[in-house]
Amino acid sequence: MGYKFIALVSDGNQEIPLVNAGALEALGMKCCLTQDRLHVFVASGTPTILVPGRGLLIGHLFTLSGQPVTGELIFDRTDKSLQTHLLDSFWGEYVVVEPQQADGSGARFLRDPSGGLPCFYGLHSGGRFVTSSVSIACDLGLCSREVDWDFVMHALVYPYLRSERTALRGIRELLQGCSLDIRGGQASTTIIWSPWTFVAPNRRLTSTREATSIVRSAVSLAVKAWAEIDRSILLELSGGLDSSIVAACLREADARTICCTMVAPVPGTDERQYARQVADHHQFELLSADIDLENARFEFPPPQDSTVPGMGILHHPVDSAVAALAGTLDVASLFSGAGGDSIFCYLRGATPAADAFKERGMSAGITAIRDLSTLHQCSLTQAGRLALRKLIRGPKPHWKPVHEGVDPTRRSIPFDAHPWFDTPENALPGDQERISDLAGTQSFRDGVARSARWPMRYPLLSQPVMEACLRVPTWMWIAGGRNRSIARSAFSDALPSGVLNRRSKGTYTRYYAAIHDRHRDAMLSFLMDGMLASRGLLDLDELRREAASAHHPERSLNTRLFDLCMVENWVRHQGGPSAPRRLPASAV
Repeated sequence: MGYKFIALVSDGNQEIPLVNAGALEALGMKCCLTQDRLHVFVASGTPTILVPGRGLLIGHLFTLSGQPVTGELIFDRTDKSLQTHLLDSFWGEYVVVEPQQADGSGARFLRDPSGGLPCFYGLHSGGRFVTSSVSIACDLGLCSREVDWDFVMHALVYPYLRSERTALRGIRELLQGCSLDIRGGQASTTIIWSPWTFVAPNRRLTSTREATSIVRSAVSLAVKAWAEIDRSILLELSGGLDSSIVAACLREADARTICCTMVAPVPGTDERQYARQVADHHQFELLSADIDLENARFEFPPPQDSTVPGMGILHHPVDSAVAALAGTLDVASLFSGAGGDSIFCYLRGATPAADAFKERGMSAGITAIRDLSTLHQCSLTQAGRLALRKLIRGPKPHWKPVHEGVDPTRRSIPFDAHPWFDTPENALPGDQERISDLAGTQSFRDGVARSARWPMRYPLLSQPVMEACLRVPTWMWIAGGRNRSIARSAFSDALPSGVLNRRSKGTYTRYYAAIHDRHRDAMLSFLMDGMLASRGLLDLDELRREAASAHHPERSLNTRLFDLCMVENWVRHQGGPSAPRRLPASAV
């Protein structure tokens, strides 16, 4: 099962209700830290590290050399805080809990920069809690799954954007790299780790050779450290660059690795030829996980602990296929290369060349324009014009609003920004864009129900990998006219040439088109008769026009329907007023 904990905090006038402790123990959770009005319960199988006299760390912790820390961590320094010490001298996936008052009525929490361990909190009359599992808090009566419709509207206009808010009323998320202080009935958050630290001029790498070495070392260290914790791994291998790099690092780890690749019954999705090259190169077994169209549903139970809509129509069949395969294997965890595009700075525009001009001057800018021209197979004149336009206009918005299908009177809503969107003065456009992308990688974890059964490892999102790659300037990532160039160079000796030099990326466009052809009418009915429509959040006239029109695959509303259905499906499975009648299974 996934790692789970809940911390219960009371103020000076309220003790922890005893029924909570008894109920938690009945669920197989034990109290691992207690100090008067602070009690921390942890599920069986969830790793913990005691920091004597200071608190408790829940999750996994590694030294900077990749060695796991177990048992106890001694911290007796007075020149820095425990949180700063952890971020400077260790890495991992964890939440650390520190009592802050002698009577335990206050507590401080830190979530590591990778965000690998979920962390939510609520300040309710029934008790103050911090937890990795909202369902546990609901079972204890500390909160309910009441939908926050204002946030749902925000999620419709800004899909997949993460912020401290969630779609459950009264529940907030402690974002990665942030600290939470609870004192009495008040809570405050502070950014402790920021990606902007590592793109600052004094941290930026200037040598391609050094960048290549640092990136390889960081990725190899993170993958190896996680693999040797789990020992038996199922790697989701697409044959693309990112998952192939993870496979190359697993070859060097003391762990048993099996690979699986997704296969769908439509053209353009079968990447087995690339996955096979990688698996054969490293002598790994390769299995197929079949993503059939029959299992592509738009109404299904979302992950039990989800606090925002995040599991879409493609996530469900992928999740089911991988879980079914993993269930037949003796594996301890699932590995993925997700997040690699953001980590390895796969920017698709002219921003890297604009950055080179802005920071390194004419010579570096012209070199970057040549690389941009080769990468996008356009003329030098066109590449130069695009770079100049980017210099004049600046970076694209942090997050672009989407208005298709949304009620016209509700489209102008305040932008609830991620704290990483607070851009420093004189920041380079490319750094702003890639940090915005990095903030969005947390959504990868939302659509993964299988993480309730096996730990999901995203080694490319580990703290040392993020920090190493952020130090590499954007223009180095397109050197030689190759996207993710530093990553390719770093692992050039560990990848088959067909994958190393591959320019194409797998796409599920035709899979989505096949789903749309099968279910368009049912999806439109699902939306028009649903809870979003009853709340006045959707543009019903636009949906009716779509329902009455002929099928036009190129229309943006067609792909937008999948996101709208994802949100509708999520709200139907929450608490509150009765949901509308479900469609029969044959219709979905």
